[in-house]
Amino acid sequence: MKNFNELDASWRIEKIEQVVMKGERRRLAGCNARLGVHGKEVSFPMLSITIGGITGYGWSRISKENAAALVGSRVGDIFSEEQWIDDRFQAIQFPLLDWLGQVRNQPVYELLSGTKTTSPLLVPCYDTSLYFDDLHLATDAEAVRLLQDEAMQGYNEGFRGFKIKVGRGAMHMDLMEGTRRDIAIVNGIREAVGPACNISIDANNGYNLNLTKHVLKETAQSNLLWIEEAFHEDDRLYRNLKEWMAEQQLNVLITDGEGLAAKPIVEWAEQGLIDAIQYDLKDYGIINWLKLAERLARSGVKAAPHNYGGFYGNYASAHAYPAIKGFLFVEWDEAQVPGIDTSGYSISDGKISVPQAPGFGLHVDKSYYDNQVRDNGWSV
Repeated sequence: MKNFNELDASWRIEKIEQVVMKGERRRLAGCNARLGVHGKEVSFPMLSITIGGITGYGWSRISKENAAALVGSRVGDIFSEEQWIDDRFQAIQFPLLDWLGQVRNQPVYELLSGTKTTSPLLVPCYDTSLYFDDLHLATDAEAVRLLQDEAMQGYNEGFRGFKIKVGRGAMHMDLMEGTRRDIAIVNGIREAVGPACNISIDANNGYNLNLTKHVLKETAQSNLLWIEEAFHEDDRLYRNLKEWMAEQQLNVLITDGEGLAAKPIVEWAEQGLIDAIQYDLKDYGIINWLKLAERLARSGVKAAPHNYGGFYGNYASAHAYPAIKGFLFVEWDEAQVPGIDTSGYSISDGKISVPQAPGFGLHVDKSYYDNQVRDNGWSV
């Protein structure tokens, strides 16, 4: 299956290091329905793992103590024919996959999909940067113009899909005034980007059932692709919403599951109440997603893994895309992080061009990383 026999059985984990890498988005991100300003800074914990003198890099929240317990582990105990990486090592799966790609001189997407490519992989994506950046503006017209400008910034960068945060009336504005502005902005962005782009909305649980119906009805002209986290998952409410949308002939997907998802959410999806599951790609992990996607595919449920605020998930999601059945679009949170060269990736006509470089194709400046580990990180 995955042919780990060629790995040197004498290889062991020699060293694990971690540091929080920091960078910036291209502009400040405002509020959503339940949180304040997200800001311009991005950060994520980057782990390096050295085995056989070869180093892989990737996202990991593992603690220093838990990492220390893994040092000395044999490669034969790490990799699994059944699920790529044994359960004990799931917390460091991203740097391990990057390491395996380095060893085999293959991009991670080829490893996971088992398919050789002769040209760069192209993966559909959407711009996830349209937050409540308008709360300081007095009129809906001004707010619409601002968000149209932001959407067109993404359009000019190559995006052809956009996710718009809604739910201004949940906390930041008067209920009906905020809802009216949500509607105006959604329809205004559709007008700006044209009919061919995918646009979706994300309420971060800031709506209730009736508000959801009202917004969907008032934005019907904009042909939304999906509504995300309309309210906290509830099978009765979603069944009601599904029946109403059928009556209204609204073909909008329901997506949910990125945060503290209800335990039965997958079962509800299998019952036809939710169209796509959105567990976070990094926290849930690629390995778990591979297994879940097999299950979801049996009932036609799609995958739309969450990725926001971590930079690294942009690239890991692109590599996971061809291996996860039913993966709709990569959620792209544009940012730059010193010490990491992402120039192998580019976005054009709504798709990410993924490099054929080994591992995840992110070139880490080793001297920069080592200095960061020495000054702000840890090593075991």
